[in-house]
This record gives sequence, C-alpha cells and structure tokens, in this order.
Amino acid sequence: VEVGRVACVSFGPRAGKLVAIVDETDENRASVDGPCTRVRRQAMPFKCMQLSDFILKFPHSARQKYADISTKWASTRWATKIEARERKAKITDFDRFKVMERERNSRQA
Repeated sequence: VEVGRVACVSFGPRAGKLVAIVDETDENRASVDGPCTRVRRQAMPFKCMQLSDFILKFPHSARQKYADISTKWASTRWATKIEARERKAKITDFDRFKVMERERNSRQA
C-alpha cells in the first residue's frame, strides 16, 4: 500500500466509489479522499477497500487535486463488470423474458 494508490470501496455507505489513499495511518487504516466521487477525506480500514493498479503522483498528505482517473477506471474490465452487475440487478421480469427470447431466437437462427 502506498500514497496515491486508487482503491474501490467494497462495502458500507460508500460502496463502489473510487478513493485515493492520501496518508497511511497505521497497518490497518489509511486516510482516503475521493473528490470526484464526493467522498470526503476520512480514515478507512484497508479491509473496506480493494486496491486497483492505478497510482496517482502527489506528495504525502497533499490537498485535493482532481485527476482524470474516472475515465481510466471506466475503461477497465473491473468497472464494466460492476456496471453489468448493477444493470442486471435493476432489470425487471419482463426485461429478463425479452433477453431470454432474444437468446433463444439467436440460437435457432
């Protein structure tokens, strides 16, 4: 874990939001900030977040700086899987039926 590492909050009220690690408090917690995702600077345990491969370059305990990480994040497979999971959860019964019919017709064609 290093300062500048981008993480995705895995559970809690801010689940699914991107945050950047600003300062490492101890071995279990870090100060995180997510100005683009409206997550205020706060201490968060490492078990509540999943680290990504993105690293932002800024000094230790720096002030907020907007980086265009959300577009890079949207193009990753991880983000597309999360988006597909959310889309599937919001689908209605009739929409599931239409998908089933479309798949069945494509197999027969």
